[in-house]
Amino acid sequence: MKKDTLSSSYLAQPVIVQKPIAFSWLRKELIIEIICCLLILLFIYSALSKLSDYDRFTVQLSKSPYITTYAALISWSIPAIEMLIALFLVIKRTRLVGLYASFFLMSLFTAYLIVMLNFSYYIPCSCGGVLENLSWNQHILFNSFFIVIAAAASIMQHKHIYA
Repeated sequence: MKKDTLSSSYLAQPVIVQKPIAFSWLRKELIIEIICCLLILLFIYSALSKLSDYDRFTVQLSKSPYITTYAALISWSIPAIEMLIALFLVIKRTRLVGLYASFFLMSLFTAYLIVMLNFSYYIPCSCGGVLENLSWNQHILFNSFFIVIAAAASIMQHKHIYA
C-alpha cells in the first residue's frame, strides 16, 4: 500500500517569492534626473524670460501692492536665484539643496499668487513667455505640479544619500 504524500520532487521545486513592487535605485535615480531636468528647464526658461524683458518685469513688480518698495531688488534677485537653483540641480553634490530650494521657491511663488488672488485689488503678471498665457488658477496648478515633483525628488534623493 502506498501512502498519498507529497513527493520529495515536489518539495524540491524552487519557490519564487515576488518582492513587493518598489523602485530600484536605478529607477529612482532616473526619476530624480527627469524631475531635475524639468526643474532646470523651468528655472532657466523663467530666468531668461524675465531677463530678456527686464524693464517690463520690473514695472510689473513695482505695480504689485505688496512688494512695490522691493521691486528693484526682487527684479534682479529672482532670476539670479532661479539660475543658482538650476546650477545646484545640475551638480550632483548640491542636488538635494537644489531640490529643497526648488520646493521652497515654488511654494513661495504659489503662496504669493494665492495671497494676491484673495487680498489684492490689482494682480500684475510678472511672468514671462508662455506662462503669462495661463489663467491664475492654471498658474497655481502649474506651480503645484512642480511643488509636488520637487518634494518627491527631495524625498527620493534624501533617502538615496542617507540610505
